[in-house]
Amino acid sequence: MKEIKNDKSLIPTPFLFVVAILIIAYFCPRDGKFKFTYSEGKPWKYGLVTASFDFPIYKPESQLEKERDSLMATYQSYYTIDESVLGKALAQLEADANAQSIPIEYIKYAQRKLKDVYRSGVLSAEDYDKIDQSRTKQIRLIEKDNTAKLRGLSSFLTSKSAYEKIIAEAPASFDEHIMQSMSINNYLYSNILYDNEKSSKTKDELLQKISPAQGMVQSGEKIIDRGEIVTSQTYNILNSLKRTTEERGGTQSQQSWLILGDLILIAAFMMSFMTYLYFYRPKEYYNRRNVTFMLLSVTIFCVLTGAAVDYNLFNVYIIPYTISTIMIRTFIDSRTATFTHLTTMLICSVMVPFPAEFLLLQIPVGFMCIFSLKDLSERSQLIKSSFFILLAYNIIYVGYILAQEGDITQANPLMFLYFGINFMFVMFTYLLVYISEKTFGFISGVSMIELSNTNKPLLQKLSELAPGTFQHSMQVSNLAAAVAVKIGANASLVRTGALYHDIGKMSNPEYFTENQAPGYNPHSNLSYKDSARIIIGHVEEGVKLAKKYNLPQQIIDFIETHHGTGKTKFFYNSYKNEHPDEEIDESDFSYPGPNPFSKETAILMMADTVEAASRSLSEYTPETISNLVEKLIDAQLEDGLLKNAPITFSEIDTAKNIFKEKLTTIYHSRIKYPELIDNKGE
Repeated sequence: MKEIKNDKSLIPTPFLFVVAILIIAYFCPRDGKFKFTYSEGKPWKYGLVTASFDFPIYKPESQLEKERDSLMATYQSYYTIDESVLGKALAQLEADANAQSIPIEYIKYAQRKLKDVYRSGVLSAEDYDKIDQSRTKQIRLIEKDNTAKLRGLSSFLTSKSAYEKIIAEAPASFDEHIMQSMSINNYLYSNILYDNEKSSKTKDELLQKISPAQGMVQSGEKIIDRGEIVTSQTYNILNSLKRTTEERGGTQSQQSWLILGDLILIAAFMMSFMTYLYFYRPKEYYNRRNVTFMLLSVTIFCVLTGAAVDYNLFNVYIIPYTISTIMIRTFIDSRTATFTHLTTMLICSVMVPFPAEFLLLQIPVGFMCIFSLKDLSERSQLIKSSFFILLAYNIIYVGYILAQEGDITQANPLMFLYFGINFMFVMFTYLLVYISEKTFGFISGVSMIELSNTNKPLLQKLSELAPGTFQHSMQVSNLAAAVAVKIGANASLVRTGALYHDIGKMSNPEYFTENQAPGYNPHSNLSYKDSARIIIGHVEEGVKLAKKYNLPQQIIDFIETHHGTGKTKFFYNSYKNEHPDEEIDESDFSYPGPNPFSKETAILMMADTVEAASRSLSEYTPETISNLVEKLIDAQLEDGLLKNAPITFSEIDTAKNIFKEKLTTIYHSRIKYPELIDNKGE
C-alpha cells in the first residue's frame, strides 16, 4: 500500500487491466446455466422461446418412479446355494455330541434332519422378510447346472423355523432334555445366499428397458411465448430444455467456447474503459494508485456477482453495486464514476440469468447515485444518497413489472426485500470512504471541508500562537480558491491546503513579519544565514506537525511546495550585498522544495507570494498592485519554480487578473467618516 500511495510503481497500466480481465474471467460462471424461472400454471413472463437444438422430452421423475415401481413389482432376486454349509454343520454336530456322550440315535436323528433342512434351504431372517414383502414372494435360485429355478418363499426355512421343525418332529421316545442339550440351533446357518452381482445386473438390465424420454423437440420448434400459461406438458418440455442445456454446457468443447466468449466480452468492456481513461482522463491513466483503486472496484463486484450466480449464494440484487460508484465519485470525478459503473454493469450482465432486466434496473440507479452526489460537501449526503438509491430501485422495478405484465400483482415481493438489504449495505459506504482514505491515501471533498473548519485543533492553535500567520493563511485560501474555480482546479483542495501551508511558523512565530509587534524584530540580533535557516525551517516544522496530526499527504504537499526551491530573497540579497566578492552557498538560503507539481500547488505558491508581498506596499492602487503581482509571478516563472506544474500561461494570466482584482478590493480606500460638530458653544 505504501507503493500505491507513493505512486512509484513501474507496472504499466495495460498490464493492470489484463490482470483484472483474467481475474474476472476466472470467476465468470460458465456452466451453461438455464436463464429462465417459471412455475406450472403461471403465465410465461419472457419473450418467445424456440429450440436452438434437438432435445428429448424427458419424463417427469414422478412418472419414471411409477414405471420403475411397476416393473420392480414383478422382479425376483437371485440366490445361490452354499453347499459347504451342510458338511460343516454335520461335522461340528458330531464332534460336539461325542464330547457330551450324546446317545448315537439322537446324533443320527439330528444329522438326518439337518440334511432335510439344508435340502429345503435356510434363509436369513432379513432375506426372508425382504422376500415376504415383495409382491411375488418368490426368488430365482441358481442350481448346480447354473440354471435359475423359480421357488416360492414357503418352500424355505429360517434358522428359527428349522430348529422348531427338528424339535417338533423328534420321536416321542426321545428325552426332551437331551435334545435341548444338543443345542441344534448352533448348527443352523443360512445356505441360501443373495447373489448381489447377478441380481444387480439383472435389475439394471430390466430398468434400462424404461425409456427416460417421451418424444423429441426439433430445432427451431416453438416452445412457449410471452403471456402463455405454462401447462404441465410445457413445464415438462422446459425442464427437458433446462436439463439438456446444462448437460451441453458441461462438455469440454462447450466449456472452451464459453471461456473464450467470456474473455472477449470482458476484454471489450475493460479495454473501452481503459481507452476512456487514456484519452479523457490521462492524469488518472498514469496514476497507478487511482487505476488500481478503480480496477479493484470493478473486479470485486464482478467477482462477487460471478460467485453469487455460480454457487447460488444469494440474489444479485442484494449486491450494493452503487458503493463502487459512490467511492469513485468521491475520490475521482462523476464522469469517471459513470463510466466505471457502466463497465461493471455490462460485465456483470454477462454473468446474471436475465441481463436485460439487470441492466434496466442497475444503470438508472447508478445515474441516480451520481446525480444525488453532484455537490458532495457533507457526509450526511452519503446517507441521503442511500435513500435515493432505494427509491430508484423500487420505482424502476415497479415500472418494469407494469410495462411487462400490466399487473402489479406479478411483482416478486422478495425483490423489495433484496432492495432493502442492498440499501443497508450502501449505508456502510460512509465507513468505506474513511477506510479508502487511509488505505490509498485519498482525500475526499467531505474530508477537505472538515479539515478546513477553523475550529480544528491545529488551526485553533495556529490562530492563538501565530494570529498574523492565521490571517495570512485565510487570505491566501480565499485568493487561491477563487483562481482554482476559474481555471478548473480543485478549489476545495487548494483552499484546505492554504489554511495549513504555514503551520510550521508556530514553532517560531515571532520571527515572521506578520506576527511581530511594532518596533521589535528578533532578526536584528541574528546573522543572515541564521535568519534564513529559521525562516526556511518553517517548512520542515510544518511537515512534522502535519504528520503528527495525521493530515493527508495531499495537504502535506502544499506545505512542502509552497516555496518550492526558491530563496529567502531578503536575507540572500542582503548577504550578497554585504559580501559581493564571496562565493555564496545558495543552499543556505534556499528552501528544500520540491517545486509545485500540480495546478493546485502552483496556485498556492502564487497566492502565498502575492498576498505576503502585498502587505509591504506603501500605497495601494490598482497600478501598484498590478505591478507587484506581475513582478512576483514573472520572477517565479524565470526561476523555474512552476515548470513542473501542469498549468498553462493562459491559466497563469487568469490567476494574475484574479489576484489583482481581489487584492484591489481588499485594500480599496475607505470613506473617512466626518466628526460630529458640537454647536452648543455658538
